[in-house]
Amino acid sequence: MPGQKEKLKILVTTPNIPQATIDLLSRDYEVIVCQSVPPIRSEILEKCKGVHAVLWASSLKLDREIIDAIGPQLKAISTKSAGIDFVEVEEFKRRKIPLGHVPYVQNDTVANMAVGLLLAAARRFHEGRTKIETNNWETFTLNWMLGQDVRDSVVGFYGFGGIAQATAKRLSGFDIDSVLYTTRRRVSEEIEKEYNAKKVDFDTMLAQSDFVIIAAPLTKETAGVFNATAFAKMKKTAVLVNIARGGLVNQQDLYEALKTNQIFSAGLDVMTPEPLPSNDPLLSLPNVVLMPHLGSAIKRTRDDMSMLAAHNILHGLADEPMPAPAY
Repeated sequence: MPGQKEKLKILVTTPNIPQATIDLLSRDYEVIVCQSVPPIRSEILEKCKGVHAVLWASSLKLDREIIDAIGPQLKAISTKSAGIDFVEVEEFKRRKIPLGHVPYVQNDTVANMAVGLLLAAARRFHEGRTKIETNNWETFTLNWMLGQDVRDSVVGFYGFGGIAQATAKRLSGFDIDSVLYTTRRRVSEEIEKEYNAKKVDFDTMLAQSDFVIIAAPLTKETAGVFNATAFAKMKKTAVLVNIARGGLVNQQDLYEALKTNQIFSAGLDVMTPEPLPSNDPLLSLPNVVLMPHLGSAIKRTRDDMSMLAAHNILHGLADEPMPAPAY
């Protein structure tokens, strides 16, 4: 119609987005969807030109090249992830572009994965399966395949945000003794009391914990902090669980620590690189449980993540505060 105002445009970087999310964005805006699976940077760079907002459902670098390609009319971007280690956040701050992410909606789902990995690694699920497959199931053998007990244990957390607290809540049902946590800032006294938690330094947490759960963001300061030095400070009976980012762990050092029984076992939902090559040395070890980054892989959770990202964008386009700003 003559004089009709042109709709603002929103780019969605993958077709793997729930239709309900697309429908929500399409009510008042034109939605452009990239078709490549997994997302390809060249397609994003081509289709992002001139759009006003982006739902970034990818772990590809979100940096100044993308922002420049979009153009000065850009009003908002939201990732469909809690972690934003792949985002050049300082560039968004410098240009005062609203940036959203999707924290907290996957807390319960990822916490369930953390508990599952902890139990699987502690009770040797993977190793037990291989014993059956290789016809090495022993019967009437004293102390065969003994695992680590969660009851009365000390659980250490590197990072104690929403996912870590949801994990601690679940583990309280296993009658753990106490929680130690290492963070930059102390949580409230109420939270400490609820989880019988105490803030300690990194070395103390490593030395005193029966289970160590990595639940911190990947930053320049946290990258590779779990290395040979850290593993040497842990109990030989300790179990390591990582549901954060693979980059927090020096993977070669972890391999050596597991192979030499420096620590008892590990359960990993994240690793480096992803996908992990099928010939990676970790796959040769009996005392590591690996999952292909499925922490949030529940339909309801993924739907909620997409919808929160969409609401971040809609608020940004309306010049309103995002429900979940990244900074």
